[in-house]
Amino acid sequence: MSDATTAASATPGLPGEYAIRVDGLGIRFRRNRRGRRSFKDLLSGRRRRTRPGEFWALRGVSFDVRAGEAIGVVGRNGQGKSTLLKLVAGVMLPDEGGVSVEGGVAPLIEITGGFVDDLTVRDNVYLTAGLHGMTRAQVDAKFDEIIGFAGIGDFIDTPYKHLSSGMKVRIAFSVISQLDEPILLVDEVLAVGDKAFREKCYARIEELLAGGRTMFFVSHNERDLRRFCTRGLYLDKGALVLDGPIQRVLERYDADHGS
Repeated sequence: MSDATTAASATPGLPGEYAIRVDGLGIRFRRNRRGRRSFKDLLSGRRRRTRPGEFWALRGVSFDVRAGEAIGVVGRNGQGKSTLLKLVAGVMLPDEGGVSVEGGVAPLIEITGGFVDDLTVRDNVYLTAGLHGMTRAQVDAKFDEIIGFAGIGDFIDTPYKHLSSGMKVRIAFSVISQLDEPILLVDEVLAVGDKAFREKCYARIEELLAGGRTMFFVSHNERDLRRFCTRGLYLDKGALVLDGPIQRVLERYDADHGS
């Protein structure tokens, strides 16, 4: 029995229903683009042999997550961490296996994606929040809080394209973190921005977790992983190597890579 299987079965779940169930998950890419899967293959569920130039970004990944768990996703660059979050978010579709998600997802993944350069900050707040299911009345009620958290009140009516990269992250995080979705996906988004704002974001994440949110947290910062997460998933070469307590997962990762 593999480390991943052993740890997954032994990891104590928190009270509550399963928020996410991942079963035999796999996704294939070509070196320069996604591999195409025929309509016949999709209907039949049949596996297709890997063709020249293709590789599996993830394969055979299975685990369950109970509502309220905070999961740290660990691994080197290019090992499938961000791809896993996109599959959970429904941004990508798997070639094998499946993902079942109970409730909506607030994705802090490629965080500034979806914002329109030529629209103002104000218009982007309404557009982005609306795309994630908030009504105009709900955005009206939270607008001042969103802008206040981002700290860019002087730029409300400035075209989004004129903001600095740090300011773009501020407004994007502020909008997405206001969504009432039960699952939060966080992918290295806080690497940009000043220390004071990062701490503000961390406090917001802790507030969401205290409110019972389920979270996936991708980071190379072990201090942050220990701060937020109780459980870890260690991905290597597209496979789930270990699923267990975050400290154990980090120790195994460090042992494997000489940190």
